[in-house]
Amino acid sequence: MLIRKRLYCLCLVLLISSNAINSKANNSPDIKPKHKVLQQQLLPLPDAPALDKNKIKLGYQLFNDPALSGSRTLACSSCHILNQGGDDNKQFSLTDTGSPRTLNTPTLFNTTHNATFFWSGSSLSLEELVNGIMLSPKAMHADWSEVLIRLKNNKNYTDAFKASFDDGLTKKNIIEALTVFQKSLVTPNSRFDQYLKGNESALTEKERHGLSLFYSYGCTSCHQGRNIGGNMFQKFGLYRDYYKDTGKPYSKPDFGRFNNTGNERDKFFFRVPSLRNVALTAPYFHNGSVGTLDEAIFIMGSYQLGREIPSKDRSYIEAFLKTLNGHYDNSFFDEE
Repeated sequence: MLIRKRLYCLCLVLLISSNAINSKANNSPDIKPKHKVLQQQLLPLPDAPALDKNKIKLGYQLFNDPALSGSRTLACSSCHILNQGGDDNKQFSLTDTGSPRTLNTPTLFNTTHNATFFWSGSSLSLEELVNGIMLSPKAMHADWSEVLIRLKNNKNYTDAFKASFDDGLTKKNIIEALTVFQKSLVTPNSRFDQYLKGNESALTEKERHGLSLFYSYGCTSCHQGRNIGGNMFQKFGLYRDYYKDTGKPYSKPDFGRFNNTGNERDKFFFRVPSLRNVALTAPYFHNGSVGTLDEAIFIMGSYQLGREIPSKDRSYIEAFLKTLNGHYDNSFFDEE
């Protein structure tokens, strides 16, 4: 009972905070949701912010360069493939040393709209995210001093950093370039965004019914805001013990946020993932254990909502979720 009260309060506070922060967007005249509750909980994704294009291009070059990893064989793009939804569609990506990771790789698209980063929310900014990935033995496993030596021996990099930063090539500026690039990784103008902005024909009747079910089943209690998720923590197995029911033994990574806080109440809690582009980012969940949207919806209903969602309703909800695929505009990379 105490846990449920705590979760309810957490959800309520986050929803109120999210609505207050985005009140200007909520009142925008070009947003015409079907009812006020939908307007408060689900918001259209804004276009990419105005960013320094030279820094974006520099960040993109770094993003694709294995020189940033300890073994010089792994690039950020090895696990975050931008034409595959921003992840690699594997249950577990490989680390710099070639061993499998212990958590599923999340997409990098639209991370700028998340409140925290990593499954356990261990980073509170994109800069912390970049540094954490660079240093982690479970990711790039890099040594900053070695990375700086490698890049400073590359005239293209030294010239590019001098052009974009007054103090040239430094660790701080590498992180900034990668951060600026990540901020550009947004996918607005999905069909659902168009619908929220007033285009009634953007969704089919089946997709609109799926949206209605998504709301009525209570999915928006955790998946809401601009990113339709990404702004709160929730326990995996809120109503039932997923691991006990499925016979899957859990390990330390399954403890989630507890691994950061050491607080028993945080066991099995994870950052709620964004559902943007979810149709492109299988397999699902922190352990990459589910390969289809239909199964993911079934499990979420049973273990997070305490309700069994019938097959027909799941097909409607899946149809709605597929309208969340947006478009990443990288056309400026082709500009001279």
